[in-house]
Amino acid sequence: MAGDGLPLHLWSRIAEPGEDGWAVGRERVRRDVGSFSHLNAIVAEAADRVVGCLIGYREPDEPEPIDYETMPPMFAPLQELENMAPGTWYVNVLACYPRFRAMGYGTRLLAVAEAIAADAGAQGLSIIVSDANHRARRLYERVGYEETALRPMVKEDWPGPGESWVLMVKGV
Repeated sequence: MAGDGLPLHLWSRIAEPGEDGWAVGRERVRRDVGSFSHLNAIVAEAADRVVGCLIGYREPDEPEPIDYETMPPMFAPLQELENMAPGTWYVNVLACYPRFRAMGYGTRLLAVAEAIAADAGAQGLSIIVSDANHRARRLYERVGYEETALRPMVKEDWPGPGESWVLMVKGV
């Protein structure tokens, strides 16, 4: 649901023959290491069921060098944008099931992320969103995120919407 379908697209590309892309994603988030981990997840619940999730973590204080020879081209613009927000608490995933959208869960998850960022001494919060994801951008703007940079998408065989990735940043 998050990432305009890009994560599922990538997981499907690395899946073994006959393996589902969702299974690859589930295994990745089950890891106890790395940024994209259940250990960095915040879950929103209602009536004892999961309605949404946020995965976030603190970005390094120094930008990560980009090896354009080995990094898949679709990731380069995303890494370039992440590098523009060192020391921030990065919201990697924010998603709610469709029937629970526009009910305040995303806003509440972002508020929890803001509290975690402040406790972690982060220099603000950051998120990357597609320029075509108007609903998400309105949410982020409403809670204080501002557009700070754009990078053109490198789609390869991904049919996702949009032309650019947008870095949005909020101070703490």
